Formats: sequence, C-alpha cells, structure tokens
Amino acid sequence: MQINESNFSKKIRVIIIEDHKLMRVGLKSLFEKQDDISVITEAQTGKEGIEKVKVHNPDVVILDIGLEDMSGVEVAKRIIANNANTKVMMLTSHIAPDVLIESLRAGVNAYVLKDISSDMLTMILRSVNDGAMWIDPKAVPILREQNGNIIPAKIKSRANFKATHANLTEREYEVLKLVVDGKSNYEIAQILKISEHTSKAHVCNIIQKLVVDDRTQAAVKAIKEGLV
Repeated sequence: MQINESNFSKKIRVIIIEDHKLMRVGLKSLFEKQDDISVITEAQTGKEGIEKVKVHNPDVVILDIGLEDMSGVEVAKRIIANNANTKVMMLTSHIAPDVLIESLRAGVNAYVLKDISSDMLTMILRSVNDGAMWIDPKAVPILREQNGNIIPAKIKSRANFKATHANLTEREYEVLKLVVDGKSNYEIAQILKISEHTSKAHVCNIIQKLVVDDRTQAAVKAIKEGLV
C-alpha cells in the first residue's frame, strides 16, 4: 500500500480547464494513458477552474484560451496569483499576437496550438512541470518582432551573448538567427546553401551548446539574452 501511495505522489497532477466536452475527454484520455500523469479534475468554465485550482493546487493546468465566461488570459492571471507553484499551459486554435503577448506577460509557461501531436503535448507537459518554458515555433517570429518586456532581456548585445556562449561558431550564429526567424531545417539549408543534413546538424549542436531541449527554447533563449 505504501508503494502505491508513493508512486501516485510522483505523478504530475493536472487540471484541465476547457469548455468543449469532447476536447476535455480527449485530453483526459491522453494524459491518463501516461504512467506519470494524473488528471485530478476538470472544469468547463474559467470561474469553476479558478476555484478548483485553489482547492487542489495542481502541478500543471491545461487552459483553453477561448473560454465562454472569461478570457483564458484572465484565468491564467488569477491562477498564477493564487497558486505560485502551479504551471499554466495555454491551449489555442490559432496564434493571435496580442493574446500571445498578454499570455506571456501573465506568466504562462507554455503557449501551444491545439493541432499539436499527442506525443509532443505530453512531452511539453513534462518539460513545463520540470520548469521549462515552451512556445509554439510559429510564435517565435512574433516574439522577435514585438519583444519588449515580454521576455525580459538579460544581455543587450551580440558581443555579450558571444562572450557568454563563445563555444558557438559563426555558422551556428547564422543558423540560430534563422531558427529565431522560424525557419525549418530545409529553409535554413536553402538560405545558407548547405545540405539539409548539415543544417540539422548545426541546429542539434546549437541546442546542445545552449543547454536547451529543442529549437524553440534555443530561439527563446537567443531573444531573452539579446542576440536578436
């Protein structure tokens, strides 16, 4: 009995706030197939979700951005204000620049499009629970264009960025700037006139050298630390 309780305590405790029943059922079914994730409850409205988060204090909240009774951004703000240790993953059907920026300023930990694969969604949930930030790659160019205090900059120049990450080669800097622009490996290869295999290798090296999990986190780090 003690073993079972210990195993349960290690699970990522999740609350789903989503006004479409079919989506709630699908998300719950997906997460409950995972050994390390437990959906502890669900909510159909923002108000209901805020109250349930207060009661259960989950590790992660999966939050629909388009709730009927109140905006997902407002729900996120209240959850983050009331539950400092709870991570918030925003789900959306499309990227609206103003909503993206509002969400990040509110302190959400992930901004995810609903057409994402189930495997990727569970991976993002685990990463967010571990403290990572995740933004859909399609949103990165918007951040580059409109970044002000959205992701607070620590370093203000490329020179300082290079001093911090001196192990990046000049070619890797070129590739990283294209990653920030949202370019795929194929597009990077075409622009730099290299093979797609070489492009992919550069991206993998950048991810390793910047100590991040994926190309999106590499782009966010580059923006945050002032490369672009």
